[in-house]
Amino acid sequence: MKRDFFLLVVLCLAVIAPLVRAQESEQSEREAMYYRYLEFASYVKGGSIEPHWMADGSSFWYAEGAPAHTVIWKIDSKANSKIPLFDTARVHEALTPLLGHEPPYQGLPFEEFTFVDDGEKAVKFAVEDKEFILQLDTYSITRVPALSKEERSRLVPQQGEVPSPDGRWFAFIRDYNLWLRSTTDGRSVQLTTDGIEDYKWGWGERIGWTIGPWPKWSPDSFKLAIAKLDSRQVPKRPVVHWLKPVEEVEWVLFPRAGGPFPQTELFIVDILAKRQVRVDIGEEPDQYIYLLGWRPDGSELLFLRRDRLYRKLDLMAADPATGSARVVVTETQKTFVGSHFNANRGFTLLEDGKRFIWMSERDGWNHLYLYDIDGNLIRRLTEGSFPVSGLNNQRWLVAVDEEAGWVYFTAYGDRQRPYDTHLYRVNLEGKEFTRLTQATGWHGIQFSPSKEFFLDTHSTPARPLVVELRRADGTLLQTLSRANIDALKEELQWSPPEEFVVKAADGKTDLYGLLYKPYDFDPNKKYPVIDWIYAGAQGNLVWPTFTAHWPVVHAQALAQLGFVTFLVDGRGTPKRGKAFQDLVYGNLGRYEIPDHVATLKQLAAQRPYIDLSRVGIYGYSAGGYNTLRALLLAPDVYHVGIAGGGSSGRGGHSRYKERYMGLPQTNKEGYEYGSNLRLAGNLKGKLLLIIGTSDPRFSGDMKMVEALIRAGKPYDLLVFPEQPHATSEWPTVSMRYMQEAIRRYFQEHLKP
Repeated sequence: MKRDFFLLVVLCLAVIAPLVRAQESEQSEREAMYYRYLEFASYVKGGSIEPHWMADGSSFWYAEGAPAHTVIWKIDSKANSKIPLFDTARVHEALTPLLGHEPPYQGLPFEEFTFVDDGEKAVKFAVEDKEFILQLDTYSITRVPALSKEERSRLVPQQGEVPSPDGRWFAFIRDYNLWLRSTTDGRSVQLTTDGIEDYKWGWGERIGWTIGPWPKWSPDSFKLAIAKLDSRQVPKRPVVHWLKPVEEVEWVLFPRAGGPFPQTELFIVDILAKRQVRVDIGEEPDQYIYLLGWRPDGSELLFLRRDRLYRKLDLMAADPATGSARVVVTETQKTFVGSHFNANRGFTLLEDGKRFIWMSERDGWNHLYLYDIDGNLIRRLTEGSFPVSGLNNQRWLVAVDEEAGWVYFTAYGDRQRPYDTHLYRVNLEGKEFTRLTQATGWHGIQFSPSKEFFLDTHSTPARPLVVELRRADGTLLQTLSRANIDALKEELQWSPPEEFVVKAADGKTDLYGLLYKPYDFDPNKKYPVIDWIYAGAQGNLVWPTFTAHWPVVHAQALAQLGFVTFLVDGRGTPKRGKAFQDLVYGNLGRYEIPDHVATLKQLAAQRPYIDLSRVGIYGYSAGGYNTLRALLLAPDVYHVGIAGGGSSGRGGHSRYKERYMGLPQTNKEGYEYGSNLRLAGNLKGKLLLIIGTSDPRFSGDMKMVEALIRAGKPYDLLVFPEQPHATSEWPTVSMRYMQEAIRRYFQEHLKP
């Protein structure tokens, strides 16, 4: 019997061992593919160009093939021609004696240059930290003496410095006060003396999510509009620097919903007289101020004034001599005025300085209106059941040709594909509304200074990027670049994502998403599924483009481990009209998870390869909050979750929370309902919390941990010392470690 048992064991091992080795090999290959997919962009060549417009306003040059095979092309849009701007062989020949050796690379040894004469016949470029001037007609070349360290320091702006229009000054902040630095002799001049730590002059510095408005020079360079921020009453959160030889505590300003709010004061500083004129921004406390700029003649400073709850927005004009200000246009909503004004995308002053184009959602859709500078509506320019808008932070009103009378803008005007962006135009009379781009997907537009031509970069999630040159009326002239994805297909075995449409939890509203599969997908197998979630009210996950957008990159990478992953934009997200987004108002945390559960169940019903017994979810920031919320509100649906960058949902930053929730004092039920702390006892699945110790939201995660402990619920915690909220600011080693942790956690608990 012992001999038979021994033989049986040997036989089993002989059968199992190859299976184990095959499984390990497969797992290793999957992990390798995961990391390759995280570098998705490096496998795509071409498909985008950076135009440098030339003096005639229609011609431009761009570089491609860098670094080894750099070619700089000159495009003459009027002649519809494309020729190399440089003779590479002659450049190499001219440079060799001056360098003492043959220049590197087969192509041009540089990819940037500047014209040094009005006729654009001579250029300046750098090779091996040496600068040269080349005459394009003769290819004679001379070495340019390098700037001294003092000259470079004097002439080159430092981080945070704002140059004056005449190039004579850089404005900057030192010790909480406003200073100027001369580009002529390098001397520094102090303009204010009363700034202190929490009552400071300045711009760009983040107070939680509140950033001081960037200053604006007057056209004559004699005045500077600048804000002064009073944060003395704003509460601070401790950030402990654990890795110092002796631990240090830094106190970080973090305005909480319903609490004290940073106060903005606005001034116009005369730089010669050092005189400060305080601008009258009104008596109402707790306002956001956005500086737009000046009228062309410098007669007025233009700025936006928004109330704390985002329900009212005023376009203001201030007299620089007295500081008195007048209201030009007022925009109001019962919920919140569109956030597109945050980046100054809702206002465009025309060249005459007497008219402007204004964006408004007053009829439920974001549209364009023409006003005079006194605030009189001249006419509406666009209308319809679609929003004038664009992808991410791109400017939506892309060009105004006042001479020809055209306004060019992007909009979501295709009802069959509501997230596709297209270029449209309408004349200043509000007539001849025309769509100028036809290909499905996303269109990124770059207009020539002459307004006669534009570059159209377009793609879909399945169609790689293409760059086309077109006339202003949309006529195709030539294709300039096509993305090469051979490496994606050959090395990553890439296949396009599946675009899908499902119904929201209400059973009526269409939701749109993207689904990703493993490189070796087999429809006869069963796959665990991962819901890559954000569901923040201010942003979209589903971009209709062939992109290196991080959620897409990460979702694709996770799929290669043997998962099916998906992204979907539920109700309450932007780009689909005011009513669609307003559902979230006062209700953060109420509709997001039901919509994702509905999506998940419909996907599985139509795709038998999705295994609903193994469901994971991942998200960061608002996605971290919603990840944990999914585990707590739908514990029988979601089995494994990784929540990064804040998870409790309690309190929160005033700028985000109050915009969509109002004040906690007036919406107590909404704030209580949206808190994950009260739901800790619902946890059934595996949970990994990820947080950086320098993230002001760290305290919220610690409160969540305490709630889980009190509820007796197991959890896992991954802490990154000294790392802030934005992962874009994390060092590569921390990002890589987090990516590995996410991989391991899903592999271990969802077992693909």
